[in-house]
Amino acid sequence: MDGSMSHPNPRRESGFTILETMVAMAILAVGLLAIASLFAKTTTSSNMSRYMSTQSLLASEKMDDLNRLPAVDPAVAVPGGATAGSLTADTSQVVTVGAVTENVDYFDNIQASAGNGGVSETFTGVNAGGVTTYTTVTHSPNGVVTQATTTVAPVAPPDAITFKRRWIIEKDVPVLGVKRITVVVTVQDVSKTVPFQMSMVRP
Repeated sequence: MDGSMSHPNPRRESGFTILETMVAMAILAVGLLAIASLFAKTTTSSNMSRYMSTQSLLASEKMDDLNRLPAVDPAVAVPGGATAGSLTADTSQVVTVGAVTENVDYFDNIQASAGNGGVSETFTGVNAGGVTTYTTVTHSPNGVVTQATTTVAPVAPPDAITFKRRWIIEKDVPVLGVKRITVVVTVQDVSKTVPFQMSMVRP
């Protein structure tokens, strides 16, 4: 046997094994970070889709409520001008149609519980003494509906998501003799959400 034949160095082999392990760990860490980032983006996208779906449902619900009212109802009347309500601010107005006078709110708040699926709608008003009242209608997941009126603004449950609805009624738009009603629903206290807007035309 040739004594000049080289022999493998155990230390060198061990060093390469450690280096390979470190490279593998680095690749694994990069992969895990990519998966975590993808998971976060998927969760955000899922939440945004859920918000948009709820906004669409709430806008449609308000449209149905306003469409069912007769044309002479103060809630859909446009007294003394071309528009009633606002899409950018909470607006109330005293409206008189014939012998009927009402304080009309062109906004409301809806609180949807993220945990148990319950939905609460809060409507403001004014009682006979001129004090602002808050009427909350709660729809429980089991189908039970409860209503309570107080003079103190209700506190949202810790897991609730609050949606704000505002609407505007435009007279003789887009043609004479009709009203265009536009509802905007926004998500409160949640960043990066966009308002949802829906319109309809009625007599």
